[in-house]
Amino acid sequence: MPAKKTAKVAQPTNLKVAASSTPGVPTRTPGKLQKYFPWALVTGGLIGLVAAFVLMVEKVAVLKDPTHVPSCNINPILACGSVIDTPQASAFGFPNPMLGLIGFTAVIVVGVSLLAGMRIAKAWYWRTFWAGTIFGVGFIHWLFFQSVYRIGALCPYCMAVWVVTIPIFWYTTLWMFREGHLPTPRGWDRTVAFATVNHLGILLSWYLVIIGLILYHFWYYFGI
Repeated sequence: MPAKKTAKVAQPTNLKVAASSTPGVPTRTPGKLQKYFPWALVTGGLIGLVAAFVLMVEKVAVLKDPTHVPSCNINPILACGSVIDTPQASAFGFPNPMLGLIGFTAVIVVGVSLLAGMRIAKAWYWRTFWAGTIFGVGFIHWLFFQSVYRIGALCPYCMAVWVVTIPIFWYTTLWMFREGHLPTPRGWDRTVAFATVNHLGILLSWYLVIIGLILYHFWYYFGI
């Protein structure tokens, strides 16, 4: 009796498909995440570190000379000087940039470690790092609210920190799901799969909401 031939179905090579607990919904993990995540950490960490350093320098200069005009005073709305002297600028009793100097240094270290080929499998390590990004993204949103709705001014260097903190948190979260360090909540398979595939669109939408709120609040100055 002749043997039956089994047709082989070619699988796409640019997309990894893992089993999902939801029938018919595979968890798709783009290989690009593993390639670019370390670079995102290093790049975002460097930008954040530079911004935090400049803010720290300006803060020291203001403490030494109260008449000092920070380099980031552009107009009545975009003015670091209006923010640096507020209580919100030292939320924990010391200048906020000190948190950035420590936090972004840690981000850079993690990114460089991944680029060097280190594969840290300990879940506690990644969960600790992720917790730090949660604190960071929560803190910058609190600062956003205080700057826009309480102080009424925006610090350009602070906004640079906001810009890089959001993707650091976002892509760390996706990385946690991808590597299994963060178990997918029951019934959330579709949500995680959607977020993974549409990561950039979600990130851009996040930015647009923040920009929209800023423009709406300061419409009287920007003429909107």
